[in-house]
Amino acid sequence: MINTIIKASQNFCIHQIRMPYTVSNGISEKRTLIAYIDIEEQSGKKHRVYVASDINFMQRISTLFLDEVDSDEETLIDMALETVNLIVGSAKVIAEETQDNPYTIQTPHFLKIDNFDFIYDESRVIKIENDEMIIAIKEL
Repeated sequence: MINTIIKASQNFCIHQIRMPYTVSNGISEKRTLIAYIDIEEQSGKKHRVYVASDINFMQRISTLFLDEVDSDEETLIDMALETVNLIVGSAKVIAEETQDNPYTIQTPHFLKIDNFDFIYDESRVIKIENDEMIIAIKEL
């Protein structure tokens, strides 16, 4: 499952952000905006997908979509929710097309702005220049 979400994240970097990126294992130690969305596989298994971006990564997205170079906290939170929705929604389409554990998605939720300290099963860090975004998944 993490593979389709990472593929969707890479597509987001390529087609939306249009900047070189790297993907690595692990978790960033930076303070992040943390949002999640719950998904349910056709088999009934449920997962929580976290997307946690440092402030600069989310500001990059806000500048891209809203043309704002200095967004307030509320706007960055809205962009975090939209980002998790876009990435996991795209991953849902990829999973359906490849028959790789198709699933349904729920409504995204914002958790907090802080270090990522949630229990997870798998994670990756996507880095663009010095900006980082964590993708983590936990079976519920």
